[in-house]
Amino acid sequence: MENLTTKEEEVMQVLWDLKRALVRDIMNKLPNADQPYTTVASIVRILEKKGFVSHKPYGKTHEYFPIISKAEYRRRKFKGLLTHYFDNSIESVVSFLVKEENISQEELEELSRIIAQETENNKEKDHD
Repeated sequence: MENLTTKEEEVMQVLWDLKRALVRDIMNKLPNADQPYTTVASIVRILEKKGFVSHKPYGKTHEYFPIISKAEYRRRKFKGLLTHYFDNSIESVVSFLVKEENISQEELEELSRIIAQETENNKEKDHD
């Protein structure tokens, strides 16, 4: 999967939220609403070429929709971060979060609870 620029990610965030949209709809939801129509339309076409977006034509108008889910993009993006910045080490990620993001004791306990729950779910899947 190709990496997206900041502007492309902004457009994708809008499309993931709206599910289907015309370029004008996207423009109305972008944080930087003063971007020209042609710029936003170009970004959407680039996203289509990269395989993130498709469209349904209505005459000369196109309704765009994501074909890569936000969850899939997040998964791939995180795997890239894990590989390139944390040497494939979850421990390094957690250590970074604790040191740099000041994770609280409550948040760490919640992470432990999630890990325990996922471990239990995986055991149940293995027995099925």
